[in-house]
Amino acid sequence: MKNLNKFIIVTAVFLGFYYLPLSLLPFRNPAFEALALAKWYAREHVLLCLVPAFFIAGAISVFISQAAVIKYFGAQAKKILAYSVASVSGSILAVCSCTVLPLFSGIYKRGAGLGPAIAFLYSGPAINVLAIIFTAKVLGWELGLARAIGAVVFSVVIGFLMHLIFIKEEIKRHAEGNFSIPEEEVSRPLWKNAIYFASMIVILVFANWTKPDSQDTGIWANIYHFKWVVTSFFAIALALMLIKWFKKDELKKWVNSSWEFALQILPLLLLGVLVAGFLLGRVGHEGIIPAVFVERLVGGNSLFANFFASIFGAFMYFATLTEVPILQGLIGAGMGKGPALALLLAGPALSLPSMLVIRSVIGTKKTIVYIFLVVVMATISGILFGIIAK
Repeated sequence: MKNLNKFIIVTAVFLGFYYLPLSLLPFRNPAFEALALAKWYAREHVLLCLVPAFFIAGAISVFISQAAVIKYFGAQAKKILAYSVASVSGSILAVCSCTVLPLFSGIYKRGAGLGPAIAFLYSGPAINVLAIIFTAKVLGWELGLARAIGAVVFSVVIGFLMHLIFIKEEIKRHAEGNFSIPEEEVSRPLWKNAIYFASMIVILVFANWTKPDSQDTGIWANIYHFKWVVTSFFAIALALMLIKWFKKDELKKWVNSSWEFALQILPLLLLGVLVAGFLLGRVGHEGIIPAVFVERLVGGNSLFANFFASIFGAFMYFATLTEVPILQGLIGAGMGKGPALALLLAGPALSLPSMLVIRSVIGTKKTIVYIFLVVVMATISGILFGIIAK
Protein backbone atom coordinates (compact mmCIF):
# COMPACT_ATOMS: atom_id res chain seq x y z
CA MET A 1 0.00 0.00 0.00
CA LYS A 2 2.87 2.36 0.82
CA ASN A 3 4.49 1.77 -2.59
CA LEU A 4 1.13 2.26 -4.29
CA ASN A 5 0.69 5.63 -2.60
CA LYS A 6 4.19 6.68 -3.65
CA PHE A 7 3.51 5.55 -7.20
CA ILE A 8 0.30 7.59 -7.31
CA ILE A 9 2.13 10.67 -6.01
CA VAL A 10 5.00 10.29 -8.51
CA THR A 11 2.57 9.78 -11.38
CA ALA A 12 0.47 12.78 -10.32
CA VAL A 13 3.54 15.04 -10.13
CA PHE A 14 4.75 13.81 -13.52
CA LEU A 15 1.37 14.39 -15.19
CA GLY A 16 1.14 17.80 -13.50
CA PHE A 17 4.37 18.95 -15.12
CA TYR A 18 3.65 17.11 -18.39
CA TYR A 19 0.35 18.99 -18.89
CA LEU A 20 1.39 22.21 -17.15
CA PRO A 21 -0.52 25.09 -18.87
CA LEU A 22 2.40 27.49 -19.19
CA SER A 23 0.51 29.80 -21.55
CA LEU A 24 -1.98 30.57 -18.78
CA LEU A 25 0.67 31.68 -16.28
CA PRO A 26 0.57 35.48 -15.84
CA PHE A 27 4.30 35.90 -15.12
CA ARG A 28 7.49 35.63 -17.18
CA ASN A 29 10.41 35.50 -14.76
CA PRO A 30 12.97 32.98 -13.37
CA ALA A 31 10.14 31.04 -11.69
CA PHE A 32 8.48 30.66 -15.10
CA GLU A 33 11.78 29.41 -16.57
CA ALA A 34 12.02 26.79 -13.81
CA LEU A 35 8.53 25.47 -14.57
CA ALA A 36 9.09 25.61 -18.33
CA LEU A 37 12.30 23.58 -18.07
CA ALA A 38 10.60 21.02 -15.81
CA LYS A 39 7.75 20.63 -18.31
CA TRP A 40 10.23 20.12 -21.14
CA TYR A 41 12.03 17.43 -19.15
CA ALA A 42 8.77 15.65 -18.34
CA ARG A 43 7.78 15.56 -22.02
CA GLU A 44 11.15 14.77 -23.59
CA HIS A 45 13.17 12.68 -21.16
CA VAL A 46 11.06 10.74 -18.67
CA LEU A 47 8.95 8.11 -20.45
CA LEU A 48 11.33 7.03 -23.22
CA CYS A 49 14.68 7.76 -21.56
CA LEU A 50 14.53 7.60 -17.77
CA VAL A 51 11.94 4.85 -17.29
CA PRO A 52 13.78 2.27 -19.47
CA ALA A 53 17.07 3.34 -17.90
CA PHE A 54 15.65 2.76 -14.41
CA PHE A 55 14.71 -0.80 -15.41
CA ILE A 56 18.23 -1.39 -16.75
CA ALA A 57 19.77 -0.04 -13.55
CA GLY A 58 17.42 -2.19 -11.47
CA ALA A 59 18.36 -5.28 -13.48
CA ILE A 60 22.04 -4.54 -13.01
CA SER A 61 21.69 -4.31 -9.25
CA VAL A 62 19.69 -7.56 -9.05
CA PHE A 63 21.12 -9.86 -11.70
CA ILE A 64 24.81 -8.85 -11.74
CA SER A 65 26.54 -9.46 -8.46
CA GLN A 66 29.05 -6.89 -7.28
CA ALA A 67 31.25 -9.75 -6.08
CA ALA A 68 31.49 -11.00 -9.66
CA VAL A 69 33.10 -7.69 -10.61
CA ILE A 70 35.18 -7.24 -7.48
CA LYS A 71 37.02 -10.55 -7.81
CA TYR A 72 38.50 -9.50 -11.14
CA PHE A 73 40.60 -6.68 -9.73
CA GLY A 74 41.70 -8.11 -6.42
CA ALA A 75 45.31 -8.42 -5.37
CA GLN A 76 45.80 -11.72 -7.22
CA ALA A 77 44.18 -10.67 -10.51
CA LYS A 78 46.20 -9.86 -13.62
CA LYS A 79 46.83 -6.12 -13.96
CA ILE A 80 45.48 -5.81 -17.49
CA LEU A 81 42.30 -7.63 -16.55
CA ALA A 82 42.00 -5.72 -13.26
CA TYR A 83 42.22 -2.27 -14.87
CA SER A 84 39.98 -3.29 -17.77
CA VAL A 85 37.22 -4.50 -15.47
CA ALA A 86 37.60 -1.60 -13.01
CA SER A 87 37.49 1.01 -15.78
CA VAL A 88 34.06 -0.09 -17.03
CA SER A 89 32.61 -1.16 -13.68
CA GLY A 90 30.43 1.93 -13.50
CA SER A 91 28.39 0.81 -16.48
CA ILE A 92 28.01 -2.62 -14.86
CA LEU A 93 27.27 -1.59 -11.29
CA ALA A 94 25.32 1.61 -12.04
CA VAL A 95 26.31 3.18 -8.73
CA CYS A 96 26.25 6.84 -7.77
CA SER A 97 29.00 8.81 -6.03
CA CYS A 98 27.50 7.92 -2.64
CA THR A 99 27.05 4.19 -3.28
CA VAL A 100 30.55 3.68 -4.68
CA LEU A 101 32.30 4.77 -1.47
CA PRO A 102 31.43 1.75 0.72
CA LEU A 103 32.10 -0.55 -2.25
CA PHE A 104 35.50 1.09 -2.77
CA SER A 105 36.30 0.83 0.93
CA GLY A 106 35.26 -2.81 1.00
CA ILE A 107 37.33 -3.98 -1.97
CA TYR A 108 40.36 -1.95 -0.90
CA LYS A 109 40.33 -3.37 2.61
CA ARG A 110 39.80 -6.88 1.23
CA GLY A 111 42.95 -6.67 -0.83
CA ALA A 112 42.28 -4.90 -4.12
CA GLY A 113 45.33 -3.07 -5.39
CA LEU A 114 45.34 0.71 -4.99
CA GLY A 115 45.43 1.25 -8.77
CA PRO A 116 42.39 -0.92 -9.67
CA ALA A 117 40.55 0.27 -6.56
CA ILE A 118 41.03 3.91 -7.58
CA ALA A 119 40.03 3.06 -11.15
CA PHE A 120 36.85 1.54 -9.72
CA LEU A 121 36.31 4.53 -7.42
CA TYR A 122 36.45 6.95 -10.35
CA SER A 123 34.59 4.90 -12.93
CA GLY A 124 31.76 3.85 -10.60
CA PRO A 125 29.87 7.16 -10.68
CA ALA A 126 31.57 8.56 -13.81
CA ILE A 127 30.33 5.81 -16.17
CA ASN A 128 26.96 5.40 -14.52
CA VAL A 129 24.79 4.04 -17.33
CA LEU A 130 21.95 6.41 -16.45
CA ALA A 131 24.23 9.44 -16.49
CA ILE A 132 25.92 8.61 -19.82
CA ILE A 133 22.61 7.97 -21.58
CA PHE A 134 21.01 11.06 -20.08
CA THR A 135 24.01 13.25 -20.99
CA ALA A 136 23.89 12.11 -24.63
CA LYS A 137 20.11 12.55 -24.79
CA VAL A 138 20.00 16.06 -23.28
CA LEU A 139 23.39 17.61 -24.04
CA GLY A 140 24.15 15.89 -27.35
CA TRP A 141 25.94 12.74 -28.40
CA GLU A 142 29.30 14.54 -28.64
CA LEU A 143 29.39 15.36 -24.92
CA GLY A 144 27.89 11.97 -24.06
CA LEU A 145 30.54 10.12 -26.06
CA ALA A 146 33.36 12.34 -24.78
CA ARG A 147 32.18 11.76 -21.21
CA ALA A 148 32.09 7.98 -21.67
CA ILE A 149 35.52 7.79 -23.34
CA GLY A 150 37.06 10.31 -20.95
CA ALA A 151 35.75 8.47 -17.91
CA VAL A 152 37.21 5.13 -19.05
CA VAL A 153 40.58 6.68 -19.93
CA PHE A 154 40.66 8.72 -16.71
CA SER A 155 39.97 5.69 -14.52
CA VAL A 156 42.83 3.69 -16.05
CA VAL A 157 45.36 6.54 -16.17
CA ILE A 158 44.58 7.90 -12.70
CA GLY A 159 44.51 4.41 -11.20
CA PHE A 160 47.83 3.45 -12.80
CA LEU A 161 49.48 6.73 -11.76
CA MET A 162 48.32 6.20 -8.17
CA HIS A 163 49.78 2.69 -8.32
CA LEU A 164 53.15 4.01 -9.54
CA ILE A 165 53.30 6.90 -7.06
CA PHE A 166 52.53 4.72 -4.04
CA ILE A 167 53.96 1.41 -5.24
CA LYS A 168 56.27 0.96 -2.25
CA GLU A 169 53.44 1.37 0.22
CA GLU A 170 51.30 -1.05 -1.79
CA ILE A 171 53.98 -3.73 -1.81
CA LYS A 172 54.29 -3.42 1.96
CA ARG A 173 50.50 -3.51 2.47
CA HIS A 174 50.06 -6.71 0.49
CA ALA A 175 53.11 -8.33 2.07
CA GLU A 176 51.65 -7.80 5.54
CA GLY A 177 48.00 -8.55 4.68
CA ASN A 178 46.13 -11.80 4.13
CA PHE A 179 43.65 -11.05 1.37
CA SER A 180 41.34 -13.40 -0.47
CA ILE A 181 38.19 -13.04 -2.58
CA PRO A 182 35.66 -15.88 -2.41
CA GLU A 183 34.25 -17.69 -5.43
CA GLU A 184 30.69 -16.99 -6.48
CA GLU A 185 27.87 -19.24 -7.60
CA VAL A 186 26.41 -18.67 -11.07
CA SER A 187 22.60 -18.83 -11.04
CA ARG A 188 21.97 -18.18 -14.77
CA PRO A 189 24.11 -18.74 -17.89
CA LEU A 190 26.07 -15.68 -18.91
CA TRP A 191 24.71 -15.71 -22.48
CA LYS A 192 21.12 -15.40 -21.23
CA ASN A 193 21.96 -12.40 -19.08
CA ALA A 194 23.89 -10.88 -22.00
CA ILE A 195 20.91 -11.18 -24.38
CA TYR A 196 18.55 -9.88 -21.69
CA PHE A 197 20.63 -6.75 -21.06
CA ALA A 198 21.37 -6.21 -24.76
CA SER A 199 17.63 -6.23 -25.53
CA MET A 200 16.91 -3.55 -22.93
CA ILE A 201 19.78 -1.40 -24.17
CA VAL A 202 18.59 -1.68 -27.79
CA ILE A 203 15.08 -0.66 -26.71
CA LEU A 204 16.48 2.35 -24.85
CA VAL A 205 18.71 3.44 -27.74
CA PHE A 206 16.16 3.10 -30.54
CA ALA A 207 13.22 4.51 -28.58
CA ASN A 208 15.28 7.67 -28.09
CA TRP A 209 16.72 7.83 -31.62
CA THR A 210 16.64 11.52 -32.53
CA LYS A 211 14.95 12.69 -35.71
CA PRO A 212 17.65 13.73 -38.22
CA ASP A 213 17.67 16.94 -40.22
CA SER A 214 15.14 17.08 -43.05
CA GLN A 215 18.00 17.08 -45.58
CA ASP A 216 19.57 13.93 -44.15
CA THR A 217 18.66 10.87 -46.25
CA GLY A 218 21.48 8.57 -45.13
CA ILE A 219 21.64 5.64 -42.74
CA TRP A 220 20.64 7.71 -39.67
CA ALA A 221 17.43 8.80 -41.38
CA ASN A 222 16.62 5.20 -42.35
CA ILE A 223 17.22 4.01 -38.81
CA TYR A 224 14.89 6.71 -37.47
CA HIS A 225 12.22 5.62 -39.97
CA PHE A 226 12.26 2.06 -38.59
CA LYS A 227 12.99 2.92 -34.93
CA TRP A 228 9.61 1.75 -33.63
CA VAL A 229 9.75 -1.47 -35.63
CA VAL A 230 13.10 -2.34 -34.05
CA THR A 231 11.95 -1.20 -30.61
CA SER A 232 8.76 -3.28 -30.80
CA PHE A 233 10.65 -6.38 -31.96
CA PHE A 234 13.07 -6.26 -29.03
CA ALA A 235 10.27 -5.41 -26.59
CA ILE A 236 8.45 -8.60 -27.62
CA ALA A 237 11.69 -10.57 -27.40
CA LEU A 238 12.31 -9.16 -23.91
CA ALA A 239 8.82 -10.13 -22.80
CA LEU A 240 9.40 -13.71 -23.97
CA MET A 241 12.72 -13.85 -22.10
CA LEU A 242 11.05 -12.68 -18.90
CA ILE A 243 8.39 -15.38 -19.22
CA LYS A 244 10.78 -18.22 -20.10
CA TRP A 245 13.96 -17.48 -18.15
CA PHE A 246 12.96 -15.66 -14.96
CA LYS A 247 11.10 -16.66 -11.83
CA LYS A 248 8.38 -14.54 -10.30
CA ASP A 249 10.43 -13.63 -7.25
CA GLU A 250 13.29 -12.49 -9.51
CA LEU A 251 10.97 -10.27 -11.51
CA LYS A 252 9.56 -8.85 -8.30
CA LYS A 253 13.06 -7.99 -7.06
CA TRP A 254 13.84 -6.41 -10.44
CA VAL A 255 10.74 -4.20 -10.37
CA ASN A 256 11.36 -3.23 -6.73
CA SER A 257 14.99 -2.35 -7.45
CA SER A 258 13.98 -0.27 -10.48
CA TRP A 259 11.38 1.49 -8.36
CA GLU A 260 13.99 2.24 -5.69
CA PHE A 261 16.21 3.85 -8.33
CA ALA A 262 13.27 5.95 -9.50
CA LEU A 263 12.37 7.08 -5.97
CA GLN A 264 16.00 7.91 -5.22
CA ILE A 265 16.68 9.85 -8.42
CA LEU A 266 13.43 11.46 -9.63
CA PRO A 267 12.87 13.84 -6.67
CA LEU A 268 16.50 14.99 -6.79
CA LEU A 269 16.36 15.35 -10.56
CA LEU A 270 13.18 17.40 -10.39
CA LEU A 271 14.74 19.64 -7.75
CA GLY A 272 17.87 19.98 -9.89
CA VAL A 273 15.82 20.90 -12.97
CA LEU A 274 13.79 23.51 -11.08
CA VAL A 275 16.90 25.06 -9.52
CA ALA A 276 18.74 25.05 -12.86
CA GLY A 277 15.81 26.68 -14.62
CA PHE A 278 15.41 29.31 -11.90
CA LEU A 279 19.10 30.20 -11.76
CA LEU A 280 20.13 29.77 -15.39
CA GLY A 281 16.94 29.60 -17.45
CA ARG A 282 16.57 27.72 -20.72
CA VAL A 283 18.54 28.08 -23.94
CA GLY A 284 17.78 31.58 -25.17
CA HIS A 285 16.06 32.58 -21.92
CA GLU A 286 17.83 33.93 -18.86
CA GLY A 287 17.22 32.92 -15.27
CA ILE A 288 18.20 34.95 -12.23
CA ILE A 289 21.92 34.70 -13.12
CA PRO A 290 22.82 36.86 -16.13
CA ALA A 291 24.34 34.99 -19.07
CA VAL A 292 27.22 37.46 -19.22
CA PHE A 293 28.35 36.37 -15.73
CA VAL A 294 28.53 32.73 -16.83
CA GLU A 295 30.38 33.68 -20.01
CA ARG A 296 33.05 35.50 -18.04
CA LEU A 297 33.77 32.53 -15.78
CA VAL A 298 33.38 29.46 -18.01
CA GLY A 299 32.79 30.85 -21.49
CA GLY A 300 35.15 30.01 -24.31
CA ASN A 301 37.93 27.48 -23.89
CA SER A 302 40.59 29.22 -21.82
CA LEU A 303 42.79 27.53 -19.24
CA PHE A 304 41.02 29.47 -16.47
CA ALA A 305 37.54 28.49 -17.69
CA ASN A 306 38.41 24.78 -17.80
CA PHE A 307 40.29 24.86 -14.49
CA PHE A 308 37.45 26.73 -12.76
CA ALA A 309 34.91 24.23 -14.10
CA SER A 310 37.07 21.34 -12.87
CA ILE A 311 37.49 22.81 -9.38
CA PHE A 312 33.80 23.70 -9.17
CA GLY A 313 32.81 20.19 -10.25
CA ALA A 314 35.28 18.50 -7.91
CA PHE A 315 34.09 20.23 -4.73
CA MET A 316 30.37 20.54 -5.47
CA TYR A 317 28.04 17.62 -4.74
CA PHE A 318 25.85 16.58 -7.67
CA ALA A 319 23.14 14.04 -6.96
CA THR A 320 22.88 11.44 -9.73
CA LEU A 321 21.85 13.04 -13.05
CA THR A 322 21.38 16.54 -11.60
CA GLU A 323 24.64 17.67 -13.22
CA VAL A 324 22.92 17.31 -16.61
CA PRO A 325 20.17 19.95 -16.22
CA ILE A 326 22.61 22.24 -14.39
CA LEU A 327 25.05 21.96 -17.28
CA GLN A 328 22.25 22.46 -19.77
CA GLY A 329 21.46 25.77 -18.12
CA LEU A 330 25.13 26.75 -17.98
CA ILE A 331 25.64 25.93 -21.67
CA GLY A 332 22.53 27.92 -22.56
CA ALA A 333 23.96 30.83 -20.57
CA GLY A 334 27.27 30.75 -22.45
CA MET A 335 29.40 27.96 -20.97
CA GLY A 336 31.92 26.56 -23.44
CA LYS A 337 31.90 22.91 -24.50
CA GLY A 338 35.39 22.35 -23.09
CA PRO A 339 34.56 23.55 -19.56
CA ALA A 340 31.30 21.56 -19.77
CA LEU A 341 33.24 18.34 -20.32
CA ALA A 342 35.74 19.33 -17.60
CA LEU A 343 32.87 19.63 -15.12
CA LEU A 344 31.36 16.32 -16.26
CA LEU A 345 34.65 14.50 -15.77
CA ALA A 346 35.46 16.03 -12.38
CA GLY A 347 31.98 16.47 -10.89
CA PRO A 348 30.40 13.01 -10.55
CA ALA A 349 33.62 11.36 -9.37
CA LEU A 350 34.36 13.84 -6.57
CA SER A 351 32.64 16.03 -4.03
CA LEU A 352 33.66 17.52 -0.71
CA PRO A 353 31.72 14.83 1.26
CA SER A 354 33.27 12.02 -0.80
CA MET A 355 36.76 13.48 -0.31
CA LEU A 356 36.35 13.15 3.45
CA VAL A 357 35.26 9.51 3.13
CA ILE A 358 38.08 8.66 0.71
CA ARG A 359 40.59 10.23 3.10
CA SER A 360 39.38 7.95 5.90
CA VAL A 361 40.06 4.91 3.69
CA ILE A 362 43.39 5.65 1.98
CA GLY A 363 44.79 8.56 4.01
CA THR A 364 45.34 12.28 3.43
CA LYS A 365 48.33 12.05 1.09
CA LYS A 366 46.75 9.61 -1.35
CA THR A 367 43.48 11.56 -1.32
CA ILE A 368 45.22 14.84 -2.18
CA VAL A 369 47.10 13.21 -5.05
CA TYR A 370 43.87 11.63 -6.33
CA ILE A 371 42.04 14.99 -6.28
CA PHE A 372 44.98 16.69 -8.00
CA LEU A 373 45.06 14.10 -10.79
CA VAL A 374 41.30 14.34 -11.40
CA VAL A 375 41.31 18.16 -11.57
CA VAL A 376 44.39 18.38 -13.80
CA MET A 377 43.22 15.70 -16.23
CA ALA A 378 39.71 17.19 -16.38
CA THR A 379 41.19 20.60 -17.18
CA ILE A 380 43.43 19.24 -19.95
CA SER A 381 40.61 17.13 -21.41
CA GLY A 382 38.29 20.13 -21.42
CA ILE A 383 40.81 22.22 -23.36
CA LEU A 384 41.36 19.45 -25.92
CA PHE A 385 37.64 18.80 -26.36
CA GLY A 386 36.98 22.52 -26.71
CA ILE A 387 39.46 22.65 -29.58
CA ILE A 388 38.04 19.56 -31.30
CA ALA A 389 34.38 20.53 -30.84
CA LYS A 390 34.73 24.01 -32.38
